[in-house]
Amino acid sequence: NAFEDELGAQPPLGFFDPLGMLADADQERFDRLRYVELKHGRICQLAFLGQIVTRGGVHLSGSIDQAGHSFDSYPNGIAALFGENAIPTAGLLQIIAFVGFLELGVMKDVTGEAEFPGDFRNGALDFGWDTFNEKTKLRKRGIELNNGRAAMMGILGLMMHEQIEGNPVIGLFLEYN
Repeated sequence: NAFEDELGAQPPLGFFDPLGMLADADQERFDRLRYVELKHGRICQLAFLGQIVTRGGVHLSGSIDQAGHSFDSYPNGIAALFGENAIPTAGLLQIIAFVGFLELGVMKDVTGEAEFPGDFRNGALDFGWDTFNEKTKLRKRGIELNNGRAAMMGILGLMMHEQIEGNPVIGLFLEYN
């Protein structure tokens, strides 16, 4: 395959495309799928961290609405979206609108200066990236890709466990303290 030497084709699996989505793909298709993989990985890293933090009892202070409901008055995990004490529909729509705004207006390559799919620095955010050599940049991109892949599996596991057992793994660990 033309993509066997791309970033992310690492031991022990090497290039892994079980559904054959890249069988006849060109570089543009590969870059699009890599961009989507990075985006989902980043979202899942935030989701996994959010699960750990909120299950640990850390919530934003103050009220979430004008009625005075506190952030911790809503359940954690998937129950915050679907359940008897879930976030009201208007609140969920606000979250969806905010994510849509980020997707369409913020999280994209505005300047055309991106070095790789998923590079949203836009000439403003750097945090020392330009000081790294090419080998270090490639290594860090591989780390982000693998962390995202692990987070996708991790958040999926937490959600499934919560649905099957009614209690996420994180919650079980906290009960034994």
